[in-house]
Amino acid sequence: MGKYLNPFTDFGFKKLFGSEPNKDLLINFLNQLLPKHHQIKDLTFTNNERLGATADARNAVFDLFCISKTGERFIVEMQKAKQNYFKERSVFYATFPIHEQAERGEKWNFKLDAVYLIGVLDFVFADNKDDQEMCHFVQLKDQSNRVFYDKLTLIYLEMPKFTKTEAELKTPFDKWLYVLRHLPELQKRPAKLQERVFGKLFKQAEIGNFNREERLQYEASVMAYRDMKNVIDTAAADGEIKGLARGRAEGREEGREEGREEGREEGREEGREEGALNKAKDIARKLLKKKTPLADIADLTGLSKDEIKSLSVKAAT
Repeated sequence: MGKYLNPFTDFGFKKLFGSEPNKDLLINFLNQLLPKHHQIKDLTFTNNERLGATADARNAVFDLFCISKTGERFIVEMQKAKQNYFKERSVFYATFPIHEQAERGEKWNFKLDAVYLIGVLDFVFADNKDDQEMCHFVQLKDQSNRVFYDKLTLIYLEMPKFTKTEAELKTPFDKWLYVLRHLPELQKRPAKLQERVFGKLFKQAEIGNFNREERLQYEASVMAYRDMKNVIDTAAADGEIKGLARGRAEGREEGREEGREEGREEGREEGREEGALNKAKDIARKLLKKKTPLADIADLTGLSKDEIKSLSVKAAT
C-alpha cells in the first residue's frame, strides 16, 4: 500500500470530497469545471439517496450530492469501471434534482436552478476511444448546434486520457487532474502543486494520518476496488475473445476476404450486444461471492437490486 490513498475507491473519494471539513477541496475542484456565473462560494451536502416517484420506481444513490448557496445542484460520480449504459444512468440521475425543484400548488412558474452532473471516469467511453479530448461538456442543443437549454450540464472526465507529466502542468485544472490520476503512486507532494488547497489534500490523503477505523475502512475499500476491477477486466477480455472467435467463424463461412472482415466486425458487435446482459449477471454473481454491497453491484452492472437479489437466491438453491 502506498503513502497516499486511491481517490477512485469509495472511501478515498468520500474522504477527500464528501465531508464537511473538506468541502473546500470539492469547491475548488468543481470551480475548475464551472462557468464564471456558477462559481461556488459555499455548498451544503445533502442526502445522496433519491427515492422514485412511486413505490415500484427505481431509486438513485449518488456518490455525492450538494447544493450551492445560490441554488445550483451538483451530482458528483466517481466511476471506477466501465459500465453498460452509464450515459443513460447519468441522464436518469440528473432528473431527480430537476424534479425535486417542483413546488407544490398552482403558483409555481416552472423556474429551475441549474443542475450539473460531473462524472470522473476511470475508463474511456467506447465511442470516444479515438478522440483525444478527455473532458466532455454536454448540453441540450438544437439542429443548428445552438444551446437550447443551459441549465442541465453533464461533464465527463475520461481520466485514462490525461497523460501530462508534472513538468507540463500549467493550469489549476491540470494540477487537479494530475493529482486524481497519480495520487496513489506519489511518495511526496510534487513541487508543482504548492497551492494551499493541495497542501490540505495531501495531508488528508496520507494513509499514515488515518486512525485505526479509517485505515480498516480504507483497506476494505481498496480490496473491493481491486476485486471489481479484476472481475470487470476478466469479463471484458473474455467477451472480446468470444466475439472475435465468432466473427472469424462467420467470416470463414463467407469464403471471401470481404465476408471475413464483415464477419469479424459483426461478430464482435453482436457478441457485445447479445452478451451484455449475461456478462452483467456473471459479474454480479462474482461480486456477490466477494460480498460486495448490492448498491455497488447495481452501479457497476446496471442491474436492479431486485435482479441482483434474484441471482443471489438462485445461487443459494
